[in-house]
Amino acid sequence: MKNPYSKLTIEKLKALAEQGDAEAQFLLGERYKKGDGVEKDLAKAIEWYTKSSEQGHLGSQNNLAVCYEKGKGVEINLEKAVELYTKSAEQGAIGAQWNLAICYYYGTGVKKDYKKALEWFFKAAEQGDSFSQNDIGICYLNGYGVEKDSKKAVEWYTKSAEQGYAPAQYNLGGCYIDGDGTEQDYRQAIKWFSKAAEQGHIYAQHNLAVCYEYGNGVRKNYKKAFEWYSKAAEQGCGESQYKLGTFYENGMGIKKDISMAIKYYEKAAELGNEMAKESLDKIKHNAEQSEDKNEDSKPEPDFSEVPF
Repeated sequence: MKNPYSKLTIEKLKALAEQGDAEAQFLLGERYKKGDGVEKDLAKAIEWYTKSSEQGHLGSQNNLAVCYEKGKGVEINLEKAVELYTKSAEQGAIGAQWNLAICYYYGTGVKKDYKKALEWFFKAAEQGDSFSQNDIGICYLNGYGVEKDSKKAVEWYTKSAEQGYAPAQYNLGGCYIDGDGTEQDYRQAIKWFSKAAEQGHIYAQHNLAVCYEYGNGVRKNYKKAFEWYSKAAEQGCGESQYKLGTFYENGMGIKKDISMAIKYYEKAAELGNEMAKESLDKIKHNAEQSEDKNEDSKPEPDFSEVPF
């Protein structure tokens, strides 16, 4: 079924909004928030979200709550955000249910309560929300608000991962690597790490590189490992930056290059990687020893052969 509002001009949308049409008010709020067809104006977005929200519009209630939580166009008011999330969540809005669960999970605007968080995660998950399915998996794996159950964690991670949610794919890969809640299966780990890595998940990229480096679930391949370490390193993964340093230092999957090794060790060291700091010290020490050796091995000049 086509959305009757989709082809409306901004003038017609404004006219409907002024007449009190809640959906038009919501869509106008969206336009002002994004600067779509109008000059971006968060204050006006808030104004129209508020008008629409007061009529019970689920999308407006959720979006207005986000604004109050993040301080977008209004002063931060966490209690107001929770109030609006609750109104929308109680009417079945998936996004609001997840947002409300997160508030209870972290204690944002409400007292921290894992059981309450799970209650709302379940409501959203039952509607197919992949974010909530993954978060339920996290709760089961760690025993947050529920008895720890690794098998159930794997079940929920799988539901989310099969919908293409990268964090769940990464988490599921980790369970297969560790044999946590399922039999250890490196090939399955590779499968899920790969799916997440291809979506840009930084830690999946790193873990996939580790698998290629050591031959876990795949044939050992330093070039592939180098490629995935590079992708994770570009996103700021200190462990991957350290690994790139070792690859350059030892010529693994790439031509040996001490200057590049130092570059990546320094990047990793800046992020607090202790092994990178040790590697830098080692390179510096070896360089100093080499200089001393060269000085000692220099022949004394034979002045008898120097013409005057």
